[in-house]
Amino acid sequence: MMKNRRNMYSVCLGGLVTLCMFLVVGCSPQTTVPAEQQEGAEPKTGGTITVAYPFEPDTLDAHMSAGSSGVYTWLLGGSLLYKDPATNEFKPSLASDYKISEDAKTWTFTIRSGITFHDGTPLTARSFKETFDRALNPKTKATTIAEVLAPIKSVKAPDDQTLVLELHEPNAAFRDTLGNYLTQPLSLKAIEKAGESYGWNPVGVGPWKLESWKRGEGVTYVRNEDFHWGEPYYDNQGPPRADKLIIKAIADSQLRMSALESGAIDVATEVPVKDAIQYRDNPKYQTMEYLRPGVGFMLEMNLTRPEFQDIQVRKAFNMLVNKEAIVQAVTQGEGQVAHTPLSPSTLGYDKSLEKYGYQYNVNEAKKLLDDAGWKVNGSGVREKDGKIFSLNLLSMADFNKEAQLLQAMLGEAGINVKIQNLETSGYVQEVVKGNFDVTLISGVYEDPDILYFYFHSSGAYNLSGVKDDKLDALLLKGRTTIQADARKQVYLDVQKHLIEQAYVVPIYYDKAFTVINSRVKGVKWTSVMPTYNDSWIEN
Repeated sequence: MMKNRRNMYSVCLGGLVTLCMFLVVGCSPQTTVPAEQQEGAEPKTGGTITVAYPFEPDTLDAHMSAGSSGVYTWLLGGSLLYKDPATNEFKPSLASDYKISEDAKTWTFTIRSGITFHDGTPLTARSFKETFDRALNPKTKATTIAEVLAPIKSVKAPDDQTLVLELHEPNAAFRDTLGNYLTQPLSLKAIEKAGESYGWNPVGVGPWKLESWKRGEGVTYVRNEDFHWGEPYYDNQGPPRADKLIIKAIADSQLRMSALESGAIDVATEVPVKDAIQYRDNPKYQTMEYLRPGVGFMLEMNLTRPEFQDIQVRKAFNMLVNKEAIVQAVTQGEGQVAHTPLSPSTLGYDKSLEKYGYQYNVNEAKKLLDDAGWKVNGSGVREKDGKIFSLNLLSMADFNKEAQLLQAMLGEAGINVKIQNLETSGYVQEVVKGNFDVTLISGVYEDPDILYFYFHSSGAYNLSGVKDDKLDALLLKGRTTIQADARKQVYLDVQKHLIEQAYVVPIYYDKAFTVINSRVKGVKWTSVMPTYNDSWIEN
C-alpha cells in the first residue's frame, strides 16, 4: 500500500490500493520550475540519475510483492493500456487496438508486433495468457494480482496477436487494471529459468533493464537499447536518454533531503510538506506535487467492537475531530479537509457532498455519547454498564502527530485513547488482522472502485468489518456501470450512504511532493510516480 506517510502505508497494504500503480485522474500534477531553469536546451544522452524512495522492494517479481515494489517493477515493464495525461482517455500501449463487446464482458486486444522482452523473447498474446494464468493460479500464491484480476473468467490467445479476456460481469474499473504495473507481461521463459530466484532476476519489456539489486544499497537499471515502443506522450519514444537509473531506499525523510542537498541523489520522493515548501522557489531544484487520488487519510473504527456498533457513537467520533486543526498541523495548510472518504482527484467525487459531512461540534458529540449511554464518571472518563470507554489507537511513527491530536480531541469528550505505535511492518500486519480498536488508514488508487475494496463486505481491505447490504449493492452497481455519468451518480449515492452511516472518520486529503535537482531535465509525472524516459542530465 517510509516517512512516506499515507503512500507508504498504502504500498505496504499490498497492492490494490496504491502500489503506485495507477495514473492520476482528474488531477494534473503541478510542477514548480524556477524561471531561469525553464528555457529549453538540447537533450543529451548519458549519465546516471539517482532517485530515493522511502522503501526497499521485497521482491522484483511484479506478481509476488506484498506491495512495496511497484515503483521498482513498473520501470521494467509496460501495460496493455495507458491513460493519456492530456485527455484522461485509456488508449492502447502494448496493444495496438482493443474493443469491448456490447455486453462489456468480452475484451479483445490486438498485441503490437516487434516488441521483445529483455531476454529477447518476442511479446505475443500468449505472453499475456501465460502471465495472467500464472497470476490467477492459486499455487502461485500471488494474492494481490489475483485479486486485481479476479474479474477475469477466462483468458484466450487464439493467435500471436489476439488476446481475448472474458469477464464474469461488466467492470468499469478494468481499464485501470490493465494500465498498471501489476498486469505487465512477464517472460515465462525467464521465470522457468530463474525458478525461485526470479524476484532477483526479473525480465520485462520496459525501457529499463535490471543491472543489479543489492539490499541496503539500491536497485540499478540500465537503459534498454532495443526499446522503441514508448507511449505517444513521451518526447522520446525510444531508449531512455540516461545510461543508468539508480533507486536507493532511504526511509528517513531528513536523510533523503540531506542526500539531495549533498548531491548523493538527484530526485527525492515523498518529501515532507515542510521541506517541499522551502524548495519551491529554490533555483537549484524543481518541485512536483499532486493531490493523491483514492481515499483520504481516515480514522477507521473496528465495527466488531461493541462501542462502534452504535451509529450514535460513530457519529460522535466524526464530530469530535477538528479536521481543520489537523490539516494545519500536519500538512501546513497544503492538504484539504475531508468530508467523504473519496479524494477530490478521483472520479465520482462531488463537491455537493461537503454539505453532508459532519461538522466539528464537541457539544453535540457529547450529547450523542450521553444518549448512547456513555456517561462521564467522577474521573471525567465515559463509562457504560461499568465499562470504561477506553480504546487502543494502532499507529506508527509516520502518523504520530495525527495520533496525538486525535488522542487529545477524543479525550476532550471523556474517551480514554491509548496510542499503540508499531514499526511499519508490524503495524500493517496487525491492521490486516483487524487487531485494533481504531487505526489510521488511506489508499491511493485512481478509480472510485477503491471504495469496493474498502467497504464492500467481501472487499479485500474492508478492515473495519463493514457489513451493509445496501452499500454492497451500490458498490457492485458502481463496479458494473459502464456509462460515466450514471457511474458518477452511483458513487454519489455510495458516499452519501457512507457519510450517513459514519463508518469511518474522513480527516484530510494530502499531496505528494517530489523534489528534483535542476541539473536533471525532462522528468515527467504521468502516473503516481515520476518517469524518466525523457530525462537527461545537464552537466
